[in-house]
Amino acid sequence: MVKSRGTGIPAAGVTLEADIVVPPAAHGVVVFAHGSGSGRHSPRNRHVAAELNAAGLATVLTDLLTREEEDIDVLTGSLRFDIGLLARRVVAVTDWVARDEALSALGIGLFGASTGAAAALAAAARRPASVRAVVSRGGRPDLAGDLLREVRQPTLLIVGEDDPLVVELNRRAMERMPGRTEVAIVAGASHLFEEPGTLDQVARLARDWFARHLKGVHRREVHPSA
Repeated sequence: MVKSRGTGIPAAGVTLEADIVVPPAAHGVVVFAHGSGSGRHSPRNRHVAAELNAAGLATVLTDLLTREEEDIDVLTGSLRFDIGLLARRVVAVTDWVARDEALSALGIGLFGASTGAAAALAAAARRPASVRAVVSRGGRPDLAGDLLREVRQPTLLIVGEDDPLVVELNRRAMERMPGRTEVAIVAGASHLFEEPGTLDQVARLARDWFARHLKGVHRREVHPSA
């Protein structure tokens, strides 16, 4: 029986709202890091999450900004590009997952979209013992800066064929990352993967990547700061 719950996750003085789904006999858990101006209700991320759940992967979709911060961001657009802040929050969620009774035995993957991809990669660099794999959708990995050189987890960078600037940024980022990294280009897709069938391809690519790299991974070391 699939178990779903909403919860609040403490993160450096704030509480982040999260939706968690745990399928029977889950063999991994994926934490989502949303992109610019988005959150846990993102239909694109929920579409991908449903595919992961069907494949036996638990998912954690969380708002990386509080409601008050979202109100500020709507007016200024500044917080969605604060990669340092977003990365610290992804780290906090990762540490929480490592302690949670229902999830602590599972290998952790991170799925980041747009600017959330940079936050996911920065978090992976800071939690090498916890995070086992990363997937980026239409991401800006370049915004992770020098931390890219510390990402050793298997990483899949998914980009749309009709998003040439982001394709180039992802290829350059791949060259800076020491771990196994692949770029997957979805034919006929633009930045938001709005074209028919393109988001389904993203979901399948992410599913296969996480299934390959999280299956068989068991309880991890809990970081001292958790």
